[in-house]
Amino acid sequence: MHCVFVQLRCKPGTTYAVADAIALREIHSELYSTSGEYDLLLKLYIPEDQDVGKFINEELLHIDGIERSLTTLTFKAF
Repeated sequence: MHCVFVQLRCKPGTTYAVADAIALREIHSELYSTSGEYDLLLKLYIPEDQDVGKFINEELLHIDGIERSLTTLTFKAF
């Protein structure tokens, strides 16, 4: 499994609706509201046989209210 962190910036006033839409998809391991440049942070485990970019685009980024994303791939846990 690929462990991936995705930060999302939401259009003003849509953060809770975006979080609810993500929660309904049940694709994440953890989902947090954050302060700073991005509004949400989620941790995903993507199967090895799936393309990370395609998975994120198809399962996440078409949700209404998402303005921008930042994806961080992980390599090794210590």
